[in-house]
Amino acid sequence: MITLLTPPGGIGREEARNGAVQELLGPGYARESLFDRFWRWTDQFLGDLLDQESIGVVGSVAARIALVAIVVCVVVALLLVARRTTGRGTPRTRGVFGDRRLTAAEHREAAERLAEEGRWAEAVRERLRAVARDLEDRVIVDVVPSRTAGELAAEAGRALPALAAELAEAARVFDDVTYGEVPGTPEAYRIMRDLDEHLRAARPSPAARVAAP
Repeated sequence: MITLLTPPGGIGREEARNGAVQELLGPGYARESLFDRFWRWTDQFLGDLLDQESIGVVGSVAARIALVAIVVCVVVALLLVARRTTGRGTPRTRGVFGDRRLTAAEHREAAERLAEEGRWAEAVRERLRAVARDLEDRVIVDVVPSRTAGELAAEAGRALPALAAELAEAARVFDDVTYGEVPGTPEAYRIMRDLDEHLRAARPSPAARVAAP
């Protein structure tokens, strides 16, 4: 912080301010980051704001109120930015199953129950988990706990090429409602349910099994 003092020689406040501005324009400050420069300017502004000699007691009280308001606004802004950043930074590589270990039938029952309650996003997630577990149980895909929806669709699509497009669409829907803050809908759940039914009736061809690795 640059303190503006009035020495006995009588340099006025305006002259001192002009001197400070010239100092800030010097080469030493040119290498400062924007963040450091911003806080230094803020520090200077608050120092001037709280200068009781220039604004008096009443003004000082008003300045302190303004200071509190500024601090509150800055804190709120930082919290909002941190929250939004955290939301955007949600890893999209988290596995399909999360932390639970259920059978395909249990995931399927949970999905139907959630759909009846109108909790479409959760129903979508549970139905894709039923799909993934069923594919693992039938040894169409390997058992990989941390597999993503996209990876599941790619591996299953190689074994069942006729359903590759449906699998890719289902993976996109799962990612949208899980990580993209897209609301679940009856249509999204219908996509998952139809895929589940088609996969349960499908059988990979021997050629597809050989080509899968």
